[in-house]
Amino acid sequence: MEHKIDIQQIQRYAKLDLIAKQIVEGFITGLHKSPFHGFSVEFAEHRLYNTGESTKHVDWKLYGRTEKLFVKRYEEETNLRCQIIIDSSSSMYFPEIDYNNSSSFNKIKFSVYAAAAIMNLLKRQRDASGLSVFSEGLDVHTPAKSSMVHHKHLTFELEKLLNEPKPNSKTSAIKALHTIAESVHKRSLIILFSDMMENTSQTDELFEALQHLKYNKHEVILFHTVDKKQELDFEFENRPYQFIDLETGEEVKVHPNDVRKNYVEEVTKRTEKLKLRCLQFGIEFVETDVNQGFHQLLQTYLLKRTKMM
Repeated sequence: MEHKIDIQQIQRYAKLDLIAKQIVEGFITGLHKSPFHGFSVEFAEHRLYNTGESTKHVDWKLYGRTEKLFVKRYEEETNLRCQIIIDSSSSMYFPEIDYNNSSSFNKIKFSVYAAAAIMNLLKRQRDASGLSVFSEGLDVHTPAKSSMVHHKHLTFELEKLLNEPKPNSKTSAIKALHTIAESVHKRSLIILFSDMMENTSQTDELFEALQHLKYNKHEVILFHTVDKKQELDFEFENRPYQFIDLETGEEVKVHPNDVRKNYVEEVTKRTEKLKLRCLQFGIEFVETDVNQGFHQLLQTYLLKRTKMM
């Protein structure tokens, strides 16, 4: 049987994979110039030689450069399992952007690029990656694997989030997070990208779902993904605006100066409560501004990985 090749799909995969590679290589270059040089992934495809084992797979060229014995690592040798979770509800598509503008980011585009970059690092280090995507339900859930075919599949799923947005899709993290927590059995690093715009009446249930992710001794990082200028600081021009709830379609007309003080106070209280609960549960909370690049995010990932190994 002859299989048709989807050229557009291949091109989209290549584009996102290339972007992820560029982000990671820029990050690694920065590591060499920073105090975090020791966390470089220079020997990502090797592990230290253990005395007494066969020298069959020793990389002698690397020995010549470093005078240390490293063994080439193979695909089935997985050090770490990482489950990446992305909130794809409509609020994550704020603000509206031109997706063809490489320097323009909203929350979902930032999360997709960040996830692709982390997957690139995982691939370089022969670690296994899985992907879960939720909005009103759990839309995607793939267990962690380390094969190239699996990596391509995850990249296709990430691309869909940019090319096939769902309008008026509400956040329903609670059930999805419980399902993910119950399905990830082996100790893993769990990385969650979300603006945490859950219904405020269900705050306690949301915190319970986050706590559930800590079961089975998982390490958890919550990248609280926001557009800081607009969502936290409420910096809009001094003129009337019509704000639309992306999840419900509800509209409200308001003058930013009239509500900014109360809005910022309420958002700050909610964020501080989220930070406190994460601290209590042993979850690493990272405020992530989509306009501040990927360095801090990748550095957080790499430090956490180092502690787990």
